[in-house]
Amino acid sequence: MADIPVITALIAPEAEALGLSLVRVIMIGGTSDPTLQVMAERPDTRQLVLGDCEALSRRISEVLDAEEAAGRDPVEGAYRLEVSSPGIDRPLTRPSDYADWAGHEARIKFIEPQDGAKQVSGIIDGIDGETVTISSPKGARAFPFSSIAAAKLLLTDKLINATAPLSTDGADTIKTES
Repeated sequence: MADIPVITALIAPEAEALGLSLVRVIMIGGTSDPTLQVMAERPDTRQLVLGDCEALSRRISEVLDAEEAAGRDPVEGAYRLEVSSPGIDRPLTRPSDYADWAGHEARIKFIEPQDGAKQVSGIIDGIDGETVTISSPKGARAFPFSSIAAAKLLLTDKLINATAPLSTDGADTIKTES
């Protein structure tokens, strides 16, 4: 239905031109509601504001529309485009995420069981080369990054404090249009 590596290669330069980094590009919603979900962030703040989403959405639409017009549509059929931040309990999709979020709790699901486990939850110790290490009450576990099917941060007070907005200006003001 969608060639995600091709789409990612097409849109990554658009994100970078806006000073953004792609976090995840996937198709969700199945056949009933196909949605191309693009998560991005500002590398320096790990945040994304509405204006960033709007700008990236426009650029992605232009690139994908141009590909379709040229007969190289990387997404078959109709779909929705969703551009968003990765959120507070964000997916961990890149090796650098395990260094950036060391000390925080995560849940990791494996492609194939690792030491008999289909998934593991614990504190991210970090990544060394291609080896991710997670500590839990059962001890530390190390496994290859390539063995991870899906991973995400778990919502904790520590994570909430670490991801507090840089600015809360206007957070207590409701704007209305006249």
